[in-house]
Amino acid sequence: MILVSDIYKFIDELAPFSMQAGYDNSGLIIGNAYYGVKTVLVALDITNDIIEDAINLDAELIVTHHPPVFRAIKRIDTESPVGALAMNGISVISAHTNFDSAKGGLNDILCEKLGLTPVRSLAVEDGVPIGYICEIPPTSPEEIAVNIKEQLGCGVIRYNNMGGSIERVAVCSGSGGSLLSDVLSNDCDAFITGDVKHDVFIDAYNAGLTVFDAGHFNTEYIFVDYMVSKLSRRFEGLSVMRAPSDKDILSYL
Repeated sequence: MILVSDIYKFIDELAPFSMQAGYDNSGLIIGNAYYGVKTVLVALDITNDIIEDAINLDAELIVTHHPPVFRAIKRIDTESPVGALAMNGISVISAHTNFDSAKGGLNDILCEKLGLTPVRSLAVEDGVPIGYICEIPPTSPEEIAVNIKEQLGCGVIRYNNMGGSIERVAVCSGSGGSLLSDVLSNDCDAFITGDVKHDVFIDAYNAGLTVFDAGHFNTEYIFVDYMVSKLSRRFEGLSVMRAPSDKDILSYL
């Protein structure tokens, strides 16, 4: 029988949980290491719809990128997502910042998806590398925006077009606005990330840096297909699938 602990150990080999940032809560979040597992769903986040998927498909485990418990909680409402998971005996393993920073992890997959070759890490947080700096042939901001939208399936790309030719690009999946100073100190021409706040765009504009906001979901949903593939190959007889309801919950006009 395959146990939750077996899957945990395998993910730990891919992206050691010890690499997670100090503020993070990656690992076995809900459940018991010795529960048996026959069916696994993989998703970026936990939503009520995905919990229903797990119940309907008799999935004993959900593997996510974002942990459903991020900060300390003092009580559990059985009608909340965390309560519903526990009440239905559904375990959750989350590989968050450890997977962001792991070699071959999320930022490597993102760069590969965009046709970028990492040269070096963008920054180091809590002793762990995060993001990449990539060198590319001279490319216009418009060409990069089109490529991002096509490769990541974005509903929209927000960017401040500073014109000129881009040759050095910083990349950070998810929400990387806090790394703007690192991007600028590395003399980058552009920065690809998600969840960019207005003040970050203003600071980048004043510094002459083009920033591409491809969205948090679109820069990280690639976690799901990767993890489905890895788990399916590693565990013979284990049913592994993307959660049917896993999707970007935002709509775009």
